[in-house]
Amino acid sequence: MTSVDMEYLTIALPKGKLFKPSVDLLAKAGYRADSVSESSRKLIITNEEAKLRFIITKTADLPTYVEYGAADIGIIGKDVLLEEERDVYELADLKLGLCRLMVAVPEAMRQPKLSDYAHMRVATKYPKIAEAFFHSHGIQMEIIRLNGSIELAPMVGLAELIVDIVETGRTLKENHLTEIAQIHTATARLVANRVSFKMKFERIHALVSAVKALSEGVGEA
Repeated sequence: MTSVDMEYLTIALPKGKLFKPSVDLLAKAGYRADSVSESSRKLIITNEEAKLRFIITKTADLPTYVEYGAADIGIIGKDVLLEEERDVYELADLKLGLCRLMVAVPEAMRQPKLSDYAHMRVATKYPKIAEAFFHSHGIQMEIIRLNGSIELAPMVGLAELIVDIVETGRTLKENHLTEIAQIHTATARLVANRVSFKMKFERIHALVSAVKALSEGVGEA
């Protein structure tokens, strides 16, 4: 870590649904910079006065930026942390973006027991999580990784089941899918690079304390 790196606290922000609430929470805690926008063409946005740098990354990439020290801290969903399995410190549950990872099947295919789906195909953006879940239940499945609309897979015969993250379940209902098992709840988490956490402890600790106080208020609201 260079002397210049030591001057700044670099914060990674995820593109997508967590971006705005993350930026809003940090701003309320006093961590902001002009022109922090998901559509910004700037790769690094800096607040020179506060010695803050913000980088905006693809959701799945954010834990990698933090693990390797390109960012000191970052905000990311628990679902991504579980799937990516990156070596980072998880510092706080920010209680933003509450969703759940679950298993769903077409309504017409619903079976009495989870084991009744053994040896079927599962489409998902979360192959590691899906495999671990079914393995924990002693069920062998064929996992198919997809990046697009997971709900499409059962409709066209690519897979019988899906593992996906949902917020309200509305999309499932619209596509005649029914949830059969919940794997994990997922909210936004504040994570840190292990070296940065030691080298910049005071700054990171101050930020954690500030956002925790705010996020606990969000959780109680």
